[in-house]
Amino acid sequence: MNVDVNGVARSVTVVGQPGHEGTRDLVLVFHGSRQNGQRHRAFTGNSYDRLAQQGAVVAYLDGYRGNWNDARRQSAFPTRLKGTDDMGFVRAVIDALVMSHGVDRRRVLAVGYSNGGQMVLRIIHEAPELIAGAAVIAATMPAPEDFLVPDAPAVPLPVLLVHGTKDPIVPYGGGEMSRWAQRVFKVGGRSLSMPETAAYFAGRNGISAAPVRTTVPGRDGGRRRTWVERTRYGQDGSAPVELYTVHGGGHTVPGPRSAPFVLGATTHDVSTADLVSELFRPRD
Repeated sequence: MNVDVNGVARSVTVVGQPGHEGTRDLVLVFHGSRQNGQRHRAFTGNSYDRLAQQGAVVAYLDGYRGNWNDARRQSAFPTRLKGTDDMGFVRAVIDALVMSHGVDRRRVLAVGYSNGGQMVLRIIHEAPELIAGAAVIAATMPAPEDFLVPDAPAVPLPVLLVHGTKDPIVPYGGGEMSRWAQRVFKVGGRSLSMPETAAYFAGRNGISAAPVRTTVPGRDGGRRRTWVERTRYGQDGSAPVELYTVHGGGHTVPGPRSAPFVLGATTHDVSTADLVSELFRPRD
């Protein structure tokens, strides 16, 4: 499917049958650098498609020349140099799918990996009214001096964070990316650690209670390269924040398909698609 953004045709792969119920969830999926929607769909083993089987509409958006115009000050992707209107693209996709697939504007979720995760961070801060929740995989909050979105009143949203402790591209512990990664991916600047990112979003959501940490059981009893720890920030009346730390995990998306070896280990103990479904499932 193509949508028009200020006279420019932008492409998106849509999974889910057209309809006009007006109550369906919409899951917007933002790929990583050097991918497009279809490649990310394959990269994740089509795992987000299962959300469509549960009644949602899943939209895999295509960035310009493999990237998103995120809000990091030192991004130098072609899309930043061109000034691509990716926020307009998001709005256009939502508008189109409200009309064609009967999605509910109040039930839009944004899911992003790596550069796509940075695009989701931009949406959270620049246009939170567009989404009901967000999932960020293998991306951390830029440091304040390296974030282009101006300060604005925080809008509480459920947030899911997933990150590997041995990510070779985006350090779990924050700081700057390695020099080779900065050259390859054309981005610089300093970022918060993933635990700092989780605490940041907990603060935005008005959560003052201490987080609860639990170990996620493995799916088999054998020797594993990774193990998963869940840190949940929550209290009555507040939108929750959940961090899944993949100990030993790389720059990967937990789920059915392993990423290339160069990106590090992929855990199969959890599925990111399942975590998205669980965190944003309506609760009576």
